[in-house]
Amino acid sequence: MIQDLCIIMLTAGIVSLLFKLFKQPVVLGYIVAGMMAGPYMLGESWISDREGAETWGNIGVLFLLFSLGLEFSFKKLLQVGNTALIGATTIVAGMMTAGFLAGNLMGWDFINSLFLGGMLCMSSTTIVFKAIDEAGLSAHKFTKVCFGILIVEDLFAVVLMVLLSSIAVKNELEGSAMVFQILTLLIYLGIWFISGILLIPTFLSKFKRYLNDETLTILSIGLCLGMVMLAMSAGFSSALGAFVMGSILAETVEAERIEHLVQPMKNIFGAIFFVSVGMMIDPEMLIRYWPQILIITAIVILGQIVFGTLGTLLSGQSLRVSLQTSFSLVQIGEFAFIIASLGESLGVTDKSLYPIVVAVSVVTTFLTPYIMRLAYPTLNFLENHLSDDMKRLMADYQESRNAPSKHTNWKTALNHLWRYLLIKAYMAPGINQILNLFNKNLYAREQLAESQRSLVKDAQKSLLSLDIHISEFDVPANSSFCGHTLKRLGLRAGTGVNIVSIIRSGI
Repeated sequence: MIQDLCIIMLTAGIVSLLFKLFKQPVVLGYIVAGMMAGPYMLGESWISDREGAETWGNIGVLFLLFSLGLEFSFKKLLQVGNTALIGATTIVAGMMTAGFLAGNLMGWDFINSLFLGGMLCMSSTTIVFKAIDEAGLSAHKFTKVCFGILIVEDLFAVVLMVLLSSIAVKNELEGSAMVFQILTLLIYLGIWFISGILLIPTFLSKFKRYLNDETLTILSIGLCLGMVMLAMSAGFSSALGAFVMGSILAETVEAERIEHLVQPMKNIFGAIFFVSVGMMIDPEMLIRYWPQILIITAIVILGQIVFGTLGTLLSGQSLRVSLQTSFSLVQIGEFAFIIASLGESLGVTDKSLYPIVVAVSVVTTFLTPYIMRLAYPTLNFLENHLSDDMKRLMADYQESRNAPSKHTNWKTALNHLWRYLLIKAYMAPGINQILNLFNKNLYAREQLAESQRSLVKDAQKSLLSLDIHISEFDVPANSSFCGHTLKRLGLRAGTGVNIVSIIRSGI
């Protein structure tokens, strides 16, 4: 096992380093490393214990989903609201239908077509944000929309994994069983989330002075694995448990610290997972199924652009933001591999499906940065060719969707009513204290962030709705800019840059 782990890590490290030198995603390097170490590419496997490698890979899935949960926040989801929900629902429904129909047209059976649809409807959170960051687009408005859609897709993926597991056993889709499964899942999620918010932040706050980095890391991993066992005992997947515990810890004041501490382990076990994915790819099978790979790749790219643009437009966003968003989501990633592994472990999918989907992921991941650059030319083309009536219709729809409501927000009213009824009804002793504790723990992270918020964040909050690229710069003391007025420097006239605020010594 030590020898196998050594081979995996060295191969992954060297190959991923080469990919970094050529400015390609590291994930692709891990998959190529797995192909090299596997039994197909070089004639024999470098790994003596493949089952052991798969076990490490399964642990990698838990860390990947735990880390995704740490980046997830129910309050962030509420902030992006309708845009994320409408956009993600349109993409998931459209891509799952397209994938299912494509599978049928290629002669695949019901289960393989269903799993294919599930694999195609989730974009890669890691690849999207890495591509956006490397392109210097992090401060643009569409990144917030992308983040919201990816959050909702992560939720859909977790639910989808539960449903696919249930459907795969019976080899049919039962409407009543599916509804019951979803309701059961929602009840469990509600119980786990409420209990977690009540207990875990309180525990972390009480013992905060004893929580050094080592203790907090061990405690976080222990909580993650504890929720994994709880989820499995309730009949759900281990991945769901890891994601749920990550999302609970994401609401605590220690979330950023935990995410930083867990990052190295996520990188290590995530690399092993992607290497184990690469080990299952047979190049001969890729050559044999190249027509299916090309067809599915085209479906992913065109489908994500069409359904992503449509869903974001329906949510009330501009054509520009909608195109930027959809052109950033043109790949499949982590969840596609996880769903493919699920089908493989259940023994319900064909062996060719796994390498086909991995190949599609590799191609779409490689093309993502280049496709993102086509958003602006596409926008210019559409603006030049759309009729005035169509432009007016889109503008009117956007204005109507974003107009402030004249009525009281129903969510706020319902929240106040529910709180009032709970307190007044005295359904149980101490209900008011429990409710206050829940609210305190739920919003502790935001209250801490509010007390540490800088003037730059205020400027970003007020200007981000205008889709302006905002950047912050530190001007050194010996800069040629120092000692001159803004008027004399002429930055706006010379470069088109607007100075939003100047901060000296925190003022």
